[in-house]
Amino acid sequence: MKTPLWQPSAERIKNSNLSALMAQLKEKKGLEFATYDELHKWSVDERADFWESVWEYGGIISSKGYDEVMVDGDKMPGAKWFTGARLNFAENLLRFRDEKEAMVFKGENQEAIRITYADLYNQVAKLAKSLREAGIKSGDRVAGFVPNMIETVVAMLAATSIGAIWSSCSPDFGIKGVLDRFGQIEPRILFTANGYSYNGKEFSSLEKIGEILGSLPSIEKVIVIPYTEERADISAINNAIHFQDFLSQEDGLEIEFEQLPFDHPLYIMYSSGTTGTPKCIVHGAGGTLIQHLKEHIFHVDLKREDRIYYFTTCGWMMWNWLVSALAVGATTILFDGSPFYPDGGATFKLAQDEKITVFGTSAKFFAAVQQAGITPGKTYDLSSIKAICSTGSPLSAESFEYVYREVKEDVNLASISGGTDIISCFALGNPILPVYIEELQCCGLGMKVEAFDDFGKPVFEEKGELVCTAAFPSMPIYFWNDPDNQKYHDAYFDTYNNIWCHGDYIMITETGGVIIYGRSDATLNPGGVRIGTAEIYRLVETISGVKDSVVIGQDWEDSDVRVVLFVVLEDGVELTPEFEKLIKTTIRKDTTPRHVPAKIIPVTDIPYTISGKKVELAVKRMVHNLPITNRDALANPEALENFKDLEVLKS
Repeated sequence: MKTPLWQPSAERIKNSNLSALMAQLKEKKGLEFATYDELHKWSVDERADFWESVWEYGGIISSKGYDEVMVDGDKMPGAKWFTGARLNFAENLLRFRDEKEAMVFKGENQEAIRITYADLYNQVAKLAKSLREAGIKSGDRVAGFVPNMIETVVAMLAATSIGAIWSSCSPDFGIKGVLDRFGQIEPRILFTANGYSYNGKEFSSLEKIGEILGSLPSIEKVIVIPYTEERADISAINNAIHFQDFLSQEDGLEIEFEQLPFDHPLYIMYSSGTTGTPKCIVHGAGGTLIQHLKEHIFHVDLKREDRIYYFTTCGWMMWNWLVSALAVGATTILFDGSPFYPDGGATFKLAQDEKITVFGTSAKFFAAVQQAGITPGKTYDLSSIKAICSTGSPLSAESFEYVYREVKEDVNLASISGGTDIISCFALGNPILPVYIEELQCCGLGMKVEAFDDFGKPVFEEKGELVCTAAFPSMPIYFWNDPDNQKYHDAYFDTYNNIWCHGDYIMITETGGVIIYGRSDATLNPGGVRIGTAEIYRLVETISGVKDSVVIGQDWEDSDVRVVLFVVLEDGVELTPEFEKLIKTTIRKDTTPRHVPAKIIPVTDIPYTISGKKVELAVKRMVHNLPITNRDALANPEALENFKDLEVLKS
């Protein structure tokens, strides 16, 4: 059995929301669970009872109760949840109207801005009235080309209070990337800030907006939020109005929350779009709400007194996940800018200054601060942090060790994984379980996650395809412009009938945890042996002198595949025969000869999505001279040129 890196104290377990849930189930239903595994088994075996208990514990506000919790629960897709219920997503996030801080916004070059729950309600009420007066109604699309700031959340809540569908992307998206998304859904209203800042520099958004509007005729009004300027010149933008001028001047307004079905559309999210036009994934209000409540309350152990931060942009589902913390009444910390400005300790200083209790970031962030030699636990007061969440890519063994060595010893390190497709997680943290190196602590409650082998059979302690074999409320309700649900079916149910196939390569361990090995569509298959890319990254990126890496399988002789590793080296480091041998030896020592790359090639940069994920498939397509149809989905599309027409790969 593995030795845990961290164990929760008896007091922490006793005071957790999970323990409170188990006590409630014992009192109300006579159910007794000795372990989390027993609770999880019940949650997937008796899904209707479980999700009903989340509804009750989370105190979901509805004007009409549900007739049945689950209908056609054996169908994927096709299951229906909480039929007959009428509710409003925004009403559930605005249940508190007191003087507690609801949100704190910190731009990298600006002082923090704070808003209470009472003020948040008032701001949403004013904006909702203005949107109604502009003719916005239930089912209309409202879009945001916006930084992660307070006005963005106000706009989302105002739109969804009416029953409009919210969709947003980050202002660092290219024009084509924005049009590929918003052009499909035809929004009537567009919110934008006048600019944004990154790494100490300010960028205007208004020139981009002018170009976007030329190809987006559905937009009737552009509402400009002040950020980099107090009152920018917007005269060149058709139908533009300043946020404060659009906002109703009436005080004491009550929000008219439209009461809508559980599966009323709430958000439109987008697939990464690195191999084609992004798919428009529509998520329902009730499914998003109940899933986020479950994760925040039971897996993050979020309470009213908590202060939760996640480094995210509005183009990543972690933004939607973060703002749902308002339903718990916690304080949500929003940030816009570079997490490394003015230096690598900036985010930890924010955690210290704002007394953050739940600190969320990416695996890439921890790799970068570790590589930079930053020791935040010695430099900053991080005593407030009780949980650290990491996602975006698998968290390496070295990063697990780094967090406990250099950030904080007593902390619940929760590597989490799910995605835009489910606007939530399949596997994540747990306040009452130990943390083991490389492992996501558990499968989420109500999520019947399994690993399937090549024959579609469940395997345990073996690598396999991540599947979910029972329906859950936060599945997409449909894809936009997909009337026969063909795109939806092809995305998740083409591999196994009536079983969600997620596209991750995983292992469920003896502890009940999950190890993620990367995307299964990027899995390497040399000699028919399946290798997860994360198995190679975790070793390569511990080698001094290697700054970053990406690995692919190159189609080679006799229909085989050979492993090719691209490395970004530190300044002054060269890929000498000796250094190449060190890399290969390091990989072989902790894996197998099959993992050892046939070629190691130095490059200057590696492509990432705007949400910080390595784009292995785009690299593979470049190497094989296949078209890349949507470069605007990348944060650094110019990096792809590193992989074009490489002579070294022809032999």
